Amino acid sequence: MDKLLTAVLDAHGGLENWAKVTKITAQMSLGGPFWGARGWPDVYSDQTVTIDPHREHITFAPFTGPDRMSLLELNPERVAITTLEGGLVEQRINPRKSFPTGFIDASTPWDAVQVAYFTSAAVWNYLTGPFAFTYPGVEAAEIAPWNEDERNTWRRLAVKFPESIANHNADQVFYYDQRFMLRRMDYSPDVTGSPPVAHYTYDPKRFGGFVFPTRRRVLLHDANGVANQGFVPITIDVTDVTIDRA
Repeated sequence: MDKLLTAVLDAHGGLENWAKVTKITAQMSLGGPFWGARGWPDVYSDQTVTIDPHREHITFAPFTGPDRMSLLELNPERVAITTLEGGLVEQRINPRKSFPTGFIDASTPWDAVQVAYFTSAAVWNYLTGPFAFTYPGVEAAEIAPWNEDERNTWRRLAVKFPESIANHNADQVFYYDQRFMLRRMDYSPDVTGSPPVAHYTYDPKRFGGFVFPTRRRVLLHDANGVANQGFVPITIDVTDVTIDRA
């Protein structure tokens, strides 16, 4: 295993401990102008998010209504919108293939299933990292460090995800500080036209023995990797995380 990844795993709670986790429940809110441009402002205020950390299975509640929730699961890849009691309202198999082409950030609308797919795949990966970097088919290796603002040097992991993990895109880069805490991640979501994203993380806190960033800000970066700090399309704020173990 890559030496940087080993240090990061240990700093975040340890791979052996992670193997015992059966469920993660997070309280979070997602904001920013991105959601209104898709036609769903405030759709992700005050969410309860529940994941299986070892297979891609995630729910958001409430979703589009106080009595509804969304579910993403794989094998096959499926998004379902259900009642809180589990009654099926709507579902779509292979939802990734349904996204419109010619994406325009300020105006391209999405339907509820598309919104649920984009967010669910993203947040499952956010909550399982860095441990998901050890899952079957994932490749991780340290690359050259990055100098941020001429003050901080962050070490970087280049991670390649297989098709078996729904994610923004296959090739991503993760930046870590001297304490091996995640500070930034770069990716280019396929379903939004592959923009160059610089996703910053702040205020890591320990919940149930594991470390999670509690504040995330999704920006864009230029060809040199420098982020535009003046525009924040998406915000993610976590207020609590509960860990269930076997």
